[in-house]
Amino acid sequence: MRAILFAAGRGERMKPLTESVPKALLEAGGKALIVRQLECLAAAGIRDVVINVAHFGERIEAALGDGSRFGARILWSREPRPLETAGAVAWARSLVGPDPFLAVSADIHTAYDYSRLAPVAEAIARDPARHAAHFVLVDNPAWHAKGDMGLEGGRVRRDGPTLTYANISVFHPVLFDGIEAGTRLALFPWSYRFVDEGRVTGERYSGEWDNVGTPAQLAALDRRLSG
Repeated sequence: MRAILFAAGRGERMKPLTESVPKALLEAGGKALIVRQLECLAAAGIRDVVINVAHFGERIEAALGDGSRFGARILWSREPRPLETAGAVAWARSLVGPDPFLAVSADIHTAYDYSRLAPVAEAIARDPARHAAHFVLVDNPAWHAKGDMGLEGGRVRRDGPTLTYANISVFHPVLFDGIEAGTRLALFPWSYRFVDEGRVTGERYSGEWDNVGTPAQLAALDRRLSG
């Protein structure tokens, strides 16, 4: 399974740190957030990784190179401007390939074992008409108490008790074929149509997970990892 690691955002909420450093290269516990993700992917046997870049992209490329130091093989998707998540996949469509792929943000920190998604990708490959995507969800953090979507019987729903999207998912690439390359398009609400069609499975993950969106969140994670 191939992965796409999203690293093109400007990190507006992370200012002033991101005025001089790309968000993906901010460090916690002495290691860049994106490096931690690359190492976790490689440990799970996912070594072919597409990374999208835009803002300060050349600095990310210079820092990571071809990825071999981290056990990865990096393919770079250079965007003319940040295209959001769905737009990024459409732009990188030829690099993503024909098989279901893992999509994950570079600015999360988690102990989630990505290898557990291999059978999910295989199931999506067998029957994308019925099973097009899979979302990993977590309990709602204090800063996002309203959550994003529900989960019932292993299927994602838009109603019921909500959970928060963990920025970890598996998609069949054909879902993105209708998006014109260069379109700026967020994952939500675009992907909700597949939820409404009953084609998105999901799981609830209760382990270590942080969405590192602000300097305070980064500082808290740094203290935890350095302690």
